[in-house]
Amino acid sequence: MTMVQKLATRFDTIGLREKLLFSMLAAIMFISVTIALVSRYILVSSLTHELEMRGFAIAHSVAERGGSYLLDNDIPKLLALIFDERRLRQRKNLVAYIFIEDLDGKILAHTLTRKLPSSLRGNPLPTNKHDSIKRLDLEGQEVYDLAAAINEGLYRIGTVHVGLNKSHIDALVDKLRVAFLGFISAVVLITMFLSSWLSKYITKPISDLTQLSDEISRGNFDVPHHLVPDEDWDTSRCPAFTNTDLPCWHFDQSRSGERPGEVHRKCADCAFYRKHSRGDEVVQLGDSFRNMVWSIKLYRRRLRESEEKYRSLFDSGPDPIFVVECDSGIIKDANPRTFELYGYSKDELIGQRFLKLSPDHNEGCLEYFTEGGGGCIYFPKLLHYKKGGEPFFVNMHACPISYRGRHAIIIAVTDITELIEKDAQLIQAGKMKSLGEMSAGVAHEVNQPLNAIKMGSEFLSMMEEEGTEVPREQFLQVVREISTQVDRAAEIINTLRSFSRKSDLIEEHVNLNQTVNAVLSILRRQFELDNIRFILNLDRTLPPVLAHSNRLQQVIFNLVTNAKDALNDISSPADGDEHRCIFIRTGSTDASVYAEVEDTGSGIDEKDKRKIFEPFFTTKEAGQGMGLGLAITYGIVRDYGGHIHIDSERGKGTIFRMEFPIASTRGDTKA
Repeated sequence: MTMVQKLATRFDTIGLREKLLFSMLAAIMFISVTIALVSRYILVSSLTHELEMRGFAIAHSVAERGGSYLLDNDIPKLLALIFDERRLRQRKNLVAYIFIEDLDGKILAHTLTRKLPSSLRGNPLPTNKHDSIKRLDLEGQEVYDLAAAINEGLYRIGTVHVGLNKSHIDALVDKLRVAFLGFISAVVLITMFLSSWLSKYITKPISDLTQLSDEISRGNFDVPHHLVPDEDWDTSRCPAFTNTDLPCWHFDQSRSGERPGEVHRKCADCAFYRKHSRGDEVVQLGDSFRNMVWSIKLYRRRLRESEEKYRSLFDSGPDPIFVVECDSGIIKDANPRTFELYGYSKDELIGQRFLKLSPDHNEGCLEYFTEGGGGCIYFPKLLHYKKGGEPFFVNMHACPISYRGRHAIIIAVTDITELIEKDAQLIQAGKMKSLGEMSAGVAHEVNQPLNAIKMGSEFLSMMEEEGTEVPREQFLQVVREISTQVDRAAEIINTLRSFSRKSDLIEEHVNLNQTVNAVLSILRRQFELDNIRFILNLDRTLPPVLAHSNRLQQVIFNLVTNAKDALNDISSPADGDEHRCIFIRTGSTDASVYAEVEDTGSGIDEKDKRKIFEPFFTTKEAGQGMGLGLAITYGIVRDYGGHIHIDSERGKGTIFRMEFPIASTRGDTKA
């Protein structure tokens, strides 16, 4: 590293004040030295030239006045002349000697009190020149020897030499040098003072701002601001600081350019915002920094209050709330309600995997957000497990958040176990009511195999009493018929038992075709007695759905019963109307399975379509229904992630179409 690079590196490490001070001093020194050197050269050259001109003036004066003495060879007057010239006024300090020589170089007169040194004969005047100058040595002292010709008319008759003391000239130059050095020193001192004051004026506020910034970065917003005098902030003067429900008009809405309303009129001129109309850049910087500090202080208070408010909501929430890290599925935080409901202590639950609470249902939630799903999502009726394995049902809302810089999910859970149990009781009551309504048809349905069994058994008994041998083939036929009728009776009883039993809490794979056939096995005979036919179009390749079989039977039963009532509204079994039909179709699309129940009955008015699924809404006469059938149907279909649509026109019949997600692709409903 070169010296220049070292200086540059060292310069980069010093403070701004030192940089300004050194830079200004270097600039002033360079300019002062340059001016001093140039001025000295000009003044010294001018002084030397002036003294030389004075020397030549003395020499020419002596030559003009001493020419006649030289022709007369009057040496005494010649001596008097040169002594007078040398001693005139201040010349005695300047003129070291004067001597005159003739054309042959003979010294005629001189002002020295001793013999003229031979060293002074080193400046002979050429014949073609009138004067000459040369630096000579006079016994150790330097002198400027100025030679001038003494003429008489056109002829030269001699030469006069005038010696000027170089020490006298140097003394004058030294005086000038001292004067310049004094001037430069004064300039440097003044410049240092001004530079120090200017650099301090510029860097002092910056140093103060740096110290304030360090304190603020440590969270200390109570440090006083020294740039301006009145920094004692009385926060009670700011309505938005003392009441966070009020918006800060200046910082929140000033960018819109709109004036505040009457409610916040007193904040139109903020008591803490300041911007001097006059002042240099340092003052403007101080104002901007002050406004920034106040803004941070205001919003920091708001943020702290907001955090405390939402933390209290989080901790005091009546439902369990989890914060789960999205990538790892680890529970990062939970409110006290989670510990009560799930039975874990805080140390056991925080840090545990969220999947452990529900291995079968929570995975879908984590996958949704891990794969980039956005927005909030709703998961109804999920099965979770308490500590010890006790199951219970919950509804779950999940939303993405940023928790301590990580992608996380905030999950709110609602315990709906009691609600589901009551819902199951209601559905069970509906089933019992339905069983009561179809008891006559069921009795007739069971009576048929019983009669066949009785007839067969009586036939065999009678043949035995009469001693008549029954042919083997006929005997086997009667026995097979009795067995078939027994199986039929058993199937009817099993279907009734399945329909009447209470649903399990665990969903299973259900084929809609089997559900339809199970319901029709009970109702078909009763409907046929009412002259109603079923026309089926069932897809044999129907994929399963995730649901409870007997709850779906309740859905089909309700829709078919409603279809029968609609047919009875416009016709009677005694009419022999061949159009008294109920069509049942099943099928599937890419992601769903559907089942349709269509009748050719009275249809539904347009105004009743929006209310048809509301509880206790019915168009039937009093005593004919409570209006809960379709409400229960709607709730069951929604429970399994399905939808139900109505296509109906008054007088032309109704189509109920239910769609369920295929079991392998069943998703969730966004909140």
